[in-house]
Amino acid sequence: MLGYVLVGIAGFLAGAQNAVAGGGSFLTFPALLFAGLDPRAANINSTIALFPAQVTMGWAGRGMAQGVAGLSLRTLFVVSIIGGAIGAVLLLETPVTVFTHLVPWLILFATLVFVWGNFFARPRQAGEAPALPPRLAVVLQFIIAVYGGYFGGGIGILMLAALTAAGLAVRHAGATKNVLAAVMNVSAVVIFVVRGHVAWGLAADQCVTAIIGGYIGVAILRRAPINVLRIAVAAIGTALTIGMFLHG
Repeated sequence: MLGYVLVGIAGFLAGAQNAVAGGGSFLTFPALLFAGLDPRAANINSTIALFPAQVTMGWAGRGMAQGVAGLSLRTLFVVSIIGGAIGAVLLLETPVTVFTHLVPWLILFATLVFVWGNFFARPRQAGEAPALPPRLAVVLQFIIAVYGGYFGGGIGILMLAALTAAGLAVRHAGATKNVLAAVMNVSAVVIFVVRGHVAWGLAADQCVTAIIGGYIGVAILRRAPINVLRIAVAAIGTALTIGMFLHG
């Protein structure tokens, strides 16, 4: 029962956190570990639990989602579905023991990406030429989608960085990455469900609270300083990284 309560609270906070600053998986993943799942199962169920909230955010902002010069939204859409499916299959084919050893490094990478994207990355100035040509952008999106299907931590920051470098304004890049995050995870979720790797009770608990958090939490968290939220996510990621390395 304590596990379900913790998982539900983590889902609520993750839904709100994703809507405001990103990094919700840093909350759902350790909560599922605490509830007794192994790292690979926790990663799978975290992806499933946060998926409906991702769809909600993507749908809400779909009007602002768009492609970049020379690269249509449909192309990004297709690349994200294929990459997410490949990442999910790779995850299921990775033995639990191997994935357990990879987790600290994956969390470390996701944490560094989050810190870089939120504290150090320089936003593209108006009128500045895109740093990322379309062909490189589509390759990068595919790699991000594979990573997203496999682990997923930090995909929002990675896509935001890639899309703005390819020429999208931050507002449109944010809406586009929300749509693409849902797209790349839909193939992963379908594969996970078909293969039967779902702890339905925990996933449903976290799914419902994440959706509620996405709606209610945003109204509350809008009043909180954004840097406080960013620092909190970075601190959670750092603590989780250290804990996983020590545990391993």
